Amino acid sequence: MVQVRAQQPVNTDGSINIHVWLERIQQRVPLTSPAVLLEACEWARDLERQAIAAENFWAEGASSFRTGLEMAEILADLKLDQDSLVAAVIYRAVRERQTDLAEVEHRFGEVVAGLVDGVQRMAAISVSQNPARATAFSPQAQVENLRRMLVTMIDDVRVALIKLAERTCAIRAVKNAPEEKRYRVAREVFDIYAPLAHRLGIGHIKWELEDLSFRYLEPDQYMQIARLLDERRLDRQQYIDTVMQQLRDSLEEAGIEADISGRAKHIYSIWRKMKRKGIDFNQVYDVRAVRILVERLPHCYAVLGVVHSLWRHIPNEFDDYVANPKENGYRSLHTAVVGPQGKVLEVQIRTRNMHEEAELGVCAHWRYKGTDVDTASNAYEDKIAWLRQVLEWHEEMGDIGGLADQLRVDFEPDRIYLFTPDGHVLDVPKGATPLDFAYRIHTEIGHNCRGAKVNGRIVPLTYVLQTGEQVEIITGKQGGPSRDWLNPNLGYLNTSRARAKVQGWFKQQAREQNVQAGKLMLERELTRLALNGADYAQLIDRLGIRTQEDLFAAVGSGDQRLAHVVNVAQQLVEPEAHSEQLELLPRRSSRPPSDRRGDVHIQGVGNLLTQLAGCCQPVPGDPIIGYITVGRGVTVHRADCATAMQLQDRESERLIEVSWGREPVRTYPVEISIRAYDRSGLLRDVSQLLANEKLNVLEVSTRTNKDDNSALMLLTVEIPDLQLLGRLLGRIGQLPNVIEARRNRQEGRR
Repeated sequence: MVQVRAQQPVNTDGSINIHVWLERIQQRVPLTSPAVLLEACEWARDLERQAIAAENFWAEGASSFRTGLEMAEILADLKLDQDSLVAAVIYRAVRERQTDLAEVEHRFGEVVAGLVDGVQRMAAISVSQNPARATAFSPQAQVENLRRMLVTMIDDVRVALIKLAERTCAIRAVKNAPEEKRYRVAREVFDIYAPLAHRLGIGHIKWELEDLSFRYLEPDQYMQIARLLDERRLDRQQYIDTVMQQLRDSLEEAGIEADISGRAKHIYSIWRKMKRKGIDFNQVYDVRAVRILVERLPHCYAVLGVVHSLWRHIPNEFDDYVANPKENGYRSLHTAVVGPQGKVLEVQIRTRNMHEEAELGVCAHWRYKGTDVDTASNAYEDKIAWLRQVLEWHEEMGDIGGLADQLRVDFEPDRIYLFTPDGHVLDVPKGATPLDFAYRIHTEIGHNCRGAKVNGRIVPLTYVLQTGEQVEIITGKQGGPSRDWLNPNLGYLNTSRARAKVQGWFKQQAREQNVQAGKLMLERELTRLALNGADYAQLIDRLGIRTQEDLFAAVGSGDQRLAHVVNVAQQLVEPEAHSEQLELLPRRSSRPPSDRRGDVHIQGVGNLLTQLAGCCQPVPGDPIIGYITVGRGVTVHRADCATAMQLQDRESERLIEVSWGREPVRTYPVEISIRAYDRSGLLRDVSQLLANEKLNVLEVSTRTNKDDNSALMLLTVEIPDLQLLGRLLGRIGQLPNVIEARRNRQEGRR
C-alpha cells in the first residue's frame, strides 16, 4: 500500500514555513545544532529563487528545495544524524548546479560535502537502455553490473540512505509524468533501490518503493489487486477488530502486556505470493493479519502459545525468524491460523526492539563517532559487512524476470565498474587500462584504439582506471595494435583477455613481418638490459626452438613471452657463479640453508621434514602448530584443527611451535644510464618514479652538454629482480624528453 505522508507546512503565500518544518524535524530526531540545518534550508531556498530568476531551474518542473526538505523528512524518520539531513537539503541544489561542492564544504564542512559528493557519484547509475545498443549491452547484464558497481561506490552507508531518500522522492513525484518516464524511474527503483532498502533492512521504505514501482511496471495487475482489497476492506477491518479484541482478552488473562494492531498487506507482496505459489487472491493467507508487540523475547513464545491455543495453526505456515533471522537481520515469529469464522489469519509476534529493527534496519543501530555506545552491539558493523560482501540483494525477487540467478552472484572485489559515454556499465579487472577497456567493449575497438578520455580528459593508454569513471575510446580508421602493447614493462595491457586478443592479431600477420618485428623487440630489450652478449644458438637450444628465425617470429607474434626469453638470456650471459644474480624468478638453490620446508619455519630445531595436514589443510596466514610424527617428520595443522586439539590432550609433548617462513628480500646494485634532452624538472620526475616503485637509490650523477642541450644521468639503484628492472626502464623511457634508458654492465664489478 502506498504510504500516506504529512504535507509540508506553508505560509499564507504558499511558501514553506521553514521554522515550523524544523520544529517537526526536531520532534523526530535530536539535532546537535538546529541553527545549522536552518541555515541549510534558507540557503537552498535562496539558491532556488536565484535559479528561477535566471531561468536556470530544474527542467522537470519540480522544486529542488521542496525535494530536499522531503528527503530530510525521510531521513529524520530513519533517525539519521544532522550532517545527513543537511546534505539531503542541499543535495538537489548541487545536482542542479545552483552551487558547487567547494561552497558546500566552506559553509558546512568536509563531512557534508563528502556525503553530497558520494550521492552525486551514485546518481550516475541508471538502468535506462539505448535500444540501438541493446544487443551489445543486455539489460540483465546491466542490472548485475549496476548493483555491483553500487556496492563498490558506497564508502559511508549514509550515502546509500540519502540516495534511497532521493529515489523515494523521485518515484513519488512521477505520478503525473509521461508514461515513458514513469516506467524508466520505476524500473530503476525496482531493480536497484528497493533491493538496497531490503538489504539494509529498512522495511517501510522497501515496501513503498516496491508498491510504487509495481504500480507503474504492471499497472493492470496492480489495479486488479487494489480493487479486490478495496471491495473487502470494511468486512476485513471488522473481522480484524474482532480478532484483536479476542487476543487482548486472552493475553490479559495470561498476564502478558502487548500492543496489538492490524497489519496492512502490501500490493506487490500479495502479487508476488500469488505468482510464487500459483494461488488466487482468496488463498493469500496474510491479507488478514495482525501484529503483536511485546517487551521481552520470552513473551514472544508465550504469545505464540496463546495464539495456537485459541486457533488451530496451519501446518508448514510457521516461521521462526527469531531463532533463524533473515540475512538482513529481520527477526519475528510468523504463524498462520484458522481464525474465527474459519478464515485464515496471519499473526506476527516480535519485541518492540525487533519491530524498530524491521522498520529502520541499519539505522536502528546507528553509531555516531565520538559518542558512547554499547560496544558489544555489532549489528551496525554486521549490516555494513553484508553491504560489501554480497550482491544477493533480494532473494524474494526470484520470480521477476529471472533476477534471482543474478542476485545470488557473490560480489567480486577485484573488479571495477566503468561507464561508457552512452551510460552503460562494464566491469573489468582491477588495474585495467583504457586499452584493456577498449578490448572489453569489442576486439576491433581495441585494435583501432589510438587514445582515451577519462571523465572528458585525455589520459595516456597506461592510465589505471578507477570505479565510476566514464571512459571514451578514441579510434582510428586504419592501423592495428602496437607490439609495444605486449611488453608488460610498458604497462599498456594488464588483462589476459586483452593481451590474448593482441597476440591473436599478430599471429594473423605475415611471418616476415613477425620475424622483423620480433628481432627488433628482442634486440632492443636485450640491449636495454645490457644482455646483448647472449649467444642466439644457445638461446634457441635452451628455449627448445629450432631456428633463430623461428624465435624472432614467435616473439613478434606473441607466442613466446618477451620476458621469458630475456630471463633465459640473462641466465646465459650472467651464470649464477659470476653474476650479480639479478633473477627474474627466485631459484631454489639461492636459498640459504635453513630449517624451512614448504615455507614453514621450525622453532628451535634443525632440518626436519614438514608436511601439511590433510584434515585441515592450513594455508599461509593461518595460525598453525606442528606434530612430530614417527618417521614422517612434522605434520603441520591449523591451531584450531579438531585433530590437533585431540593430540594436545593425548600427546602434548609431541606438539611443536611452527610458523610460516618468509623468503628474505634480496636486492642488487644496478647502474642505469638515461640519455635525454635537458629540461627543468627531469631529475625530479625520475626521482618520483623511483619513489613510486619504492626503490633505494645509492648514487646519482648528472652531466649536461650545452652544445646539443642533452643530459646524461647515471644512477645506481638497488633492484630485487630483472622483471622490475625491465618495468622501471620502460617507464623511465616514457617520461617526456627521455631518449633512452638502459642498464650499464660494469665488467670490472663482476
